[in-house]
Amino acid sequence: MFTGIVQERGRVSSFEDGRLVVESHIRAGIGDSVAVDGVCLTVTGNNDGRLAFDVMVETERRAKPFGAEVNLEPALRAGEPLGGHYVQGHVDSVGTVRSVDDEADGKRVWLDVPADVLRYLVEKGSITVDGVSLTVAELDDHGFAVALVQHTLEVTTLGRLAPGATVNLETDVLAKYVEKLLPGLRSAQ
Repeated sequence: MFTGIVQERGRVSSFEDGRLVVESHIRAGIGDSVAVDGVCLTVTGNNDGRLAFDVMVETERRAKPFGAEVNLEPALRAGEPLGGHYVQGHVDSVGTVRSVDDEADGKRVWLDVPADVLRYLVEKGSITVDGVSLTVAELDDHGFAVALVQHTLEVTTLGRLAPGATVNLETDVLAKYVEKLLPGLRSAQ
C-alpha cells in the first residue's frame, strides 16, 4: 500500500530483459515494495543505491515505458502519515497529456483517458498520475484536469510533462469497490 506521496526521483540505469535498475537513495531491502512511476514493484536486488526490480509482462502491457527518471515511493509502514490517498500501485491504464498551462504559481494539466478510467473519476476525487496522488480539478467527456503546485512540479517527474506525453493512471480503489457492490445492494432491497 502506498500514499502517492513521492519520496524522490530515481534515475533509470538500465531496463533489459524485464530487469529494471534504478539509482535511488531509498532504503529498501530485498522483498520490499516500491512504487516506480505508480507501479508496485518488488526489490530483487540492492547494490550501493541501485535498486533492481523484475518487471512482469502484465506490467509492461498495462503501464507506459519507464523513462530516464521515475517517481519513487516506498511502501507505507504502520504509523506513518497518510498524506495522499490509498494507492495500490496497480496501474489501470495509460493516459495522454492533452495540454499543460501556467496557472498562478503552478500548472493545470489536462489528460485524455480511456472511458474505463473516466467512469471512476469525480471532481475533487483522487487519482494517481505516475505514482503521484492528485485531486481531480475538472472533468470533461474525454479526460480530466489536475492543478499542480510548485512543490509537486519540482520534486516529481510531472514538472516535465508536455502535450503528447503518456502517464500511468490508477483510479481510487474505493470507487471500484462501490461499483462492484452496488448491483448486490440494489437486488437485496
